[in-house]
Amino acid sequence: MVLRASPFPNGFVAGIHATGWALIVPCFWYLDRVIAVCKSTTKEKRERQEEECYLRPLKVFFGSIFFFLFFLLTAPLAFLGFLLWAPLQACRRPFSYHRVELTSAEKETNRGFEQTGKASFTFASANLCLLPDSLARFNNLGHTQRRAYEIGKRIAESVVRPNVIITVESPSSCGPVSPSDSIIPRACSDTDGGLEGQSQPTGDHRSEPTESSVSSDDAEEPLTEPSSSQLNYNENSNKQGQPGRKSPAALFSQRTRQQDEEPWEVSPFFPANIDILCLEEVFDKRAAKKLTNTLKPLFGHILHDVGVYACQPPCRCSAFKFFNSGLFMASRFPVLEAQYHWFPNSRGEDALAAKGLLATKVLIGQNQKQKKVVGYFNCTHLHAPEGEGKIRCDQLDMVTRWIGEFQAAHKQPDEEVVFDVLCGDFNFDNCSPDDVLEQNHSLFEEYRDPCRAEAGKEKPWVIGTLLEQPSLYEEDVNSPETLQRTLVSEEVRKQYISPPVPKQGVPLVYPEPGQPWIGRRIDYILYRETSISKLCRTELEEVTFISQLAGLTDHVPVGLKLKVSMNADHEDE
Repeated sequence: MVLRASPFPNGFVAGIHATGWALIVPCFWYLDRVIAVCKSTTKEKRERQEEECYLRPLKVFFGSIFFFLFFLLTAPLAFLGFLLWAPLQACRRPFSYHRVELTSAEKETNRGFEQTGKASFTFASANLCLLPDSLARFNNLGHTQRRAYEIGKRIAESVVRPNVIITVESPSSCGPVSPSDSIIPRACSDTDGGLEGQSQPTGDHRSEPTESSVSSDDAEEPLTEPSSSQLNYNENSNKQGQPGRKSPAALFSQRTRQQDEEPWEVSPFFPANIDILCLEEVFDKRAAKKLTNTLKPLFGHILHDVGVYACQPPCRCSAFKFFNSGLFMASRFPVLEAQYHWFPNSRGEDALAAKGLLATKVLIGQNQKQKKVVGYFNCTHLHAPEGEGKIRCDQLDMVTRWIGEFQAAHKQPDEEVVFDVLCGDFNFDNCSPDDVLEQNHSLFEEYRDPCRAEAGKEKPWVIGTLLEQPSLYEEDVNSPETLQRTLVSEEVRKQYISPPVPKQGVPLVYPEPGQPWIGRRIDYILYRETSISKLCRTELEEVTFISQLAGLTDHVPVGLKLKVSMNADHEDE
């Protein structure tokens, strides 16, 4: 089964919907500017101070009047557009599907299973805060359209990096070699932090599905200043030779991975050759379109504009949704089935958006016995306000039930399931006393969280993913290189990662004696093994904390790489 691209049953309905939305947009844009012109980010405030610009009050006064007048002038047209747009939401499928027709099926499907019975799959998740510009500014993030373009460029340039295989002659000569940061020559450090040598990567682009992925491209130029992703191989090599300056890879190598730890890294790049990408808070439609246009050459299958609008349930006024769910999924694999559910128990400002669960089934290819190979990928964004754990627990109950119903409805006897992944912004962490309810939810008995030691306790190498919004543009976190350096330093990251939330009325003691300071990790990628084929064995290859979107969002993206092996000789019972 192939999903249709349009969320509407026919072109006539889609045309009326487009006309209604076109009438609404000007009024919406002017209202957005009325608020945005009055709200500055800390970066804009600092730039005005440095330039000694004293015209800000005049700009706010005349700008707000100008945009407000045009808001009033376009309001009648917006009302007519609303009368066309709102009723059509009852017949709208809750997502749009963009598919790029590829000339070869081999480009869409993973050939690893058909040829060797083994393959690696890479997933990534990031909260982008792509709200309308006025609302994003309350999170200290502005210029939504420019950020969307820049984010798409950075992700795209990371994803197309070639694969390489690194060979280290002496394990004791330098730190652990990890796939995605090996583009930067790894500096081997002695006890004084001096550089002893470098390992030189060699690349072979996706020649085998089981090879590790690394990067060698320059990354996109940021909005205002150069980042480490702009530096090419030679520039990084030269900087390593400068006294007092260490490359990101050298900094990371100082944290030696213990033998019993899961493979992990802090990388200034997204993993190369991501198979499925989940983005949250892509609420703005124009921003979603920019992301789609940038990512579609790499991800042939994109689900965007996910969610419902207007009165929900349809023809009732119990809840009105001004924004969609903000979920955005980009996949290299064809999407066979997709289903969306919205959370009916949202409250406060979260009730204005149609947050929920997007469950999908993707076609991977065939195994050695020519049976269809598929995977399940689910993404969600839970209730945000602190202190409302009961709502999030109820939403986790819904997520568990909806995933089970989706997989039961679409399971076929002639196919093998090789992964079942759940990711997204859960809006709770595994260290805050205020999040005890969520930490003990039964979801974590079904899905494995590679960063979790037990309920309420993270593994010692884990890094928080929620950045403090007032300090997003500080020098220590405003570029991929500096953010990477900050994240790997426990003492420095305390200043920039959000601390745990204490239980009301109880003083917070954190961390416990002898434990590292981690901070709030609210972005998750989980995987389940009980729901996949009996022929498959799953091995965790790598967990990645990604600093590439420094200065563009208030979250640290996360990545997960799984290696799946299928025993072709085993017969199903």
